[in-house]
Amino acid sequence: MGDSTVTALESTALSSSSMGSRGGDRLRPRLLVRLVPLAVLRKIRAWMVVLPVDGLLLLAPLLWDRSQWKAMVVMTGLSLLLLTGGGRYRARLHLSVLDELPTLGSRLLTAAAVVATVIALRHEQAAVTTFLVNVASSIGLVVAGRLVTTRLISWSRRWQLTSHRVVVIGGGPLALELMQVVRANSRYGLRVAGFVDDGEDPVAEQEAPRLGKLVDLDSAVVRTQADVLLIADGEFAERDLLDIVRTPACLPCDLLVVPRLHYFHTQTGMADHIESIPIMRIRTPSLRGPARLIKRLFDVVVAGTLLLVVAPVLLACMLAVRIEGGPGVIFRQPRVGRDGIVFDCLKLRSMRPASEQEAGTTWSIADDPRVGPVGRVLRRTSLDELPQLWNILRGEMTLVGPRPERPHFVDQFSQEYDRYAHRHRVQAGLTGLAQVSGLRGDVSIAKRARCDNYYIENWTLWLDIKILIRTVSEVIFAKGR
Repeated sequence: MGDSTVTALESTALSSSSMGSRGGDRLRPRLLVRLVPLAVLRKIRAWMVVLPVDGLLLLAPLLWDRSQWKAMVVMTGLSLLLLTGGGRYRARLHLSVLDELPTLGSRLLTAAAVVATVIALRHEQAAVTTFLVNVASSIGLVVAGRLVTTRLISWSRRWQLTSHRVVVIGGGPLALELMQVVRANSRYGLRVAGFVDDGEDPVAEQEAPRLGKLVDLDSAVVRTQADVLLIADGEFAERDLLDIVRTPACLPCDLLVVPRLHYFHTQTGMADHIESIPIMRIRTPSLRGPARLIKRLFDVVVAGTLLLVVAPVLLACMLAVRIEGGPGVIFRQPRVGRDGIVFDCLKLRSMRPASEQEAGTTWSIADDPRVGPVGRVLRRTSLDELPQLWNILRGEMTLVGPRPERPHFVDQFSQEYDRYAHRHRVQAGLTGLAQVSGLRGDVSIAKRARCDNYYIENWTLWLDIKILIRTVSEVIFAKGR
């Protein structure tokens, strides 16, 4: 479920009633628990198993042919990047290697085609042939490896080593049907903890306990320690649903939705299904698992390279600031980052020194009289933000994300604007979708928050790259503040 392969092992899942009748079979999960600490098992995720297995199998041809090791390493890295972006390391409800094969094969072949093209431009045909033979071996091994890892996930679900607690939203006939299917089929890796519904006499009470009304969802999640929300009722107002599933208690949960008029849906393009009922998996917007790792690696490589490249420019800017305003060229200001954590955001000083109170509570506007000639150039070209590359290397910021704001204004805007606080689900960014969309400076906070939340919930590595390209364009043509 989500990125997870193995979550908390429940003592009830290890009872003899769920282990079957054979003594040897009953001992296997218990033996696993004895061999591996429970705390370790709880932290294992699907991508932690499948991704390294894929990587090793893609590199396996190097065991008998090392002549093209560089090409194989590049092809492996590109393949894992494409598979991660396509969500191929997220365990599905309905496990099937055949269902995954078209996407898996197309992404592996795409990576191979890119590398093969480079080889063809620089080497003879024989080198291309050798590479393609190695690629064919790699792809065959990866498919075989997927058969094994899929079987492993299926086994863990069968023995309830994977057990995701589910709170169902809705208590009608569809919710009842889903609960019955999930209870009868452990292969989905779900266990219904209860449901919430606003009706008077929901039929789902035949199958699971009612945990309250929709407004009680967050407390129900905390009480049952659920990690999955399944929306099985289309009668709730979308606004109410959106507000409740984005509360702090519900935000970490994976969100599954049965689409309205689901009987008219085909499986084409659907993320998953439970028996014949299509299920849409709503992206978890917290950049967990391999996505967060890839984003962090991208940040470190790009920020580190940029810091080396722009070092002369940064030194020249610091000298200009020193000449114009005296000592203290680096300005440190408390800003709010991921999960509300406050950090010191670094900037080149672009305006006259201010008191700590003024700096923390005064809103910057266009043509601010505190900004000198040098500061005006720095702000217009965004060069005053360059020291934040160091914030990125320290892990306090990311290249692309919602721009960090001062604690005073975060408190104010969180009360005044709907879902403003949801921006802090991810790290603050050096640049962001709102900034390249013209929403910077003294503009609508509501529009900026809406744009930031859209970025969070639709993140891809390519989206980051596009935003960076647009940022460079804005800096070059001085479209900044």
